[in-house]
Parts: sequence; C-alpha cells; structure tokens
Amino acid sequence: MLDMQPDDQPVPPARTRLRKLLFVAGILTGVLLLVCGGGAIALRMYVGSVEGDVDRVDAFQGVPEQARPSKAPTNALNILVLGSDSRADRDLDNDGSARTDTIILVHIPADRQTAQLISIPRDSWVHIPGKKFHKINAAYAFGGTPLMVQTVESFTNVRIDHVVLIDFFGFKEVIDALGGVDIEVEREFKSSHPPFRVFRKGMQHMNGEVALDYSRQRKQFADGDFSRIEHQQQVIKAVMEQAASAGLLSDIPRLNSFLRATANALTVDQNMSLFDLALELRQLRSHQLKFITSPSRGTGMEGNQSVVYVDEPKARELYAAVNADRVP
Repeated sequence: MLDMQPDDQPVPPARTRLRKLLFVAGILTGVLLLVCGGGAIALRMYVGSVEGDVDRVDAFQGVPEQARPSKAPTNALNILVLGSDSRADRDLDNDGSARTDTIILVHIPADRQTAQLISIPRDSWVHIPGKKFHKINAAYAFGGTPLMVQTVESFTNVRIDHVVLIDFFGFKEVIDALGGVDIEVEREFKSSHPPFRVFRKGMQHMNGEVALDYSRQRKQFADGDFSRIEHQQQVIKAVMEQAASAGLLSDIPRLNSFLRATANALTVDQNMSLFDLALELRQLRSHQLKFITSPSRGTGMEGNQSVVYVDEPKARELYAAVNADRVP
C-alpha cells in the first residue's frame, strides 16, 4: 500500500521508496580508527577535506526559540537523523512531495560511553505545529528540515543539538566501499520489490544493493513498519562493526572510498563538526549502542491513512529519561 500524503498536499507519482540508514555511526567510527593510529594534525587536514564534501543545511531556520524545549542541564547530545528521498529533497524549498521515512533520535550521554538510537515510526500520529495532527513524516513535506525539528521537539520535549540527513543514493556506495556487511536474517522471505530476491534464513553477506533492499521490506511481516525498523537497526550495527574492522584501517584506498562515499551521502546542520564529534566518541563501538523504538499502542485508521498511535505515558517516560540522561 502506498503512503498517503497530507490532506492538503498533492500526491506524487508512485515510486519506490528506498529506506535510509544511519551511516553517521560508520563515518565516525572510520575517522576514530584514524585518530587511534595517526597524527592529529595530519588527520584534521584530511578529515577537513572530506568534511568539505558534506552538504550543509540551516536546520533551525525560523524555528521559534520560545517554542523550543530547554536544554537539559547535562553535556549530553541529541542528534536527529532523517532519511530523505533524494539530495534534492534536502533543500528547504522542497516541492511538497519529500518524505522522511527514517526518523531516529540519537542520544549520546554526557559520559560518551554509550548511545541510544530511538527510532520514531514514520506513521506516528502527532501534532505538527501549525498543521494539526498528521503522520510525523509529513512535517518534512510541509516545512522542510526546520519544521521536522520543531515537530520532533514538540513530540519528545527533547531539544535537538544537531541534524543529519541521509541520502539513499549514497547507500550502496557506502556499503560497497566497506566490502559489504553481514546480516542475520530471522526467517526466509521474498522481497516485494524487483528483482524479487529471496532472503534466506541465517547469516548473509550483503552488498549495498542487497542490504538496501533488505532494509526496505515490511509488507511480508505482520508488524509491517516495525520489522522494517528492526532491519534498519541491524544494518546500522553491521555498518558500524564493519567500519571498525582492522581490515578497513589497513586498507587506505578502501578507507578513503568509504569516507568519501559517506560524506557524499550526508547533509548536516551548519554547526556540526564531524571531526570534533568523532574525537568525543572515540571509545564508542557497536556493542555499546542501544536500539529503541518509540513507544506506540498499535495502528489504526485516520480517514484513509494507516497510522501508528503513540503510547503517550510510555513516550513521556522515555523522553523524560533522555532529558535526564538516564535512559535505561
């Protein structure tokens, strides 16, 4: 079933929606490996050249300061990761058809020893400032990145420090630059997209195209988009583990290809320094990531749209823990 567009937005032509994943973990891990093995001055010069390829967006433009949550009294960081349909969709003046099918709030505690990645279902039925209730991913179609930031902050009451947008066009190149990733497939199923490949149960080595296809699947599963979120989380962890491998560090051409491909797939806010953040997270590895799905109480219909209803008491508890830097 195709996604329904907001009531006052035109329905774009049917197209395959490719799912976007969190490659920030991968690029940071790759940079951190260099930090551990090379000179800081030379590294900063190299990373500076790579970071120069990363697009920038004014993610907070026009977001009313008085409407934003207060910054929690800790040194924790909260990064909003959004998956966009194409590089063109990153522009603030999009044509109304852009959607953010991947929405992840990354909480990095003050001690920088762990990270919690909270996936917010794209169909979550929430209030969008100035637009009443809609699916949360409609905020990007209505007002680009700034309205998406404002909507997530309104929903979670968590202040966003940085924003990362990921372009699916760079997905395959990033995975391929790593030499593929290993994914444990929970059960055999057939892809619902051409070429309709079959995913066999067990550990599978996937190149970029196959991993992308795997991360998109939802129609074959009873819990639909929640299975897609789980698949995304698997690939996130696999990317980070592969990026942290000793083989990547010793293969300079492959490492360079990986960093360049990742830089081409990213857009970040104006004030985000990937190098400085990498230095802060130099001890972080995949086993220290906690994957969480924002609490919901099931699905239902709003008009002709299938939506996910938020479990408000549990969501308040979770995001209060984020603000207190005490996510269990």
